[in-house]
Amino acid sequence: MSLLLEAEQVPLTTDSEGTLRVGVTRVTLDSVVAAFDSGATAEAIADRFPSVTLSEVYGVLSWYLRHRVEANHYLQQRREEAGKLQSEVERLHSANGLRAKLLARSFQQG
Repeated sequence: MSLLLEAEQVPLTTDSEGTLRVGVTRVTLDSVVAAFDSGATAEAIADRFPSVTLSEVYGVLSWYLRHRVEANHYLQQRREEAGKLQSEVERLHSANGLRAKLLARSFQQG
């Protein structure tokens, strides 16, 4: 008896914004790797993200373990982009400015 061995497609897709997602779900590579790095098993990750199958989780983890350098570079870029976006949002919408606006509005109404 011989087994038919064929190359398996990595269940990762890139959306229009360049984010790597698991299969056709909204679950990101970032989320799966973060759960795995915090000690979650593939089964626990599949339970945490019901739209992702267990075989997809194993496929993503297998790819991640074989391509850690590239994956970690991608994840670092994502963290940097998120940090820049957060700084920009905080700059445009500072909590102090919001508090002052709310107090002024409250004072005008009262």
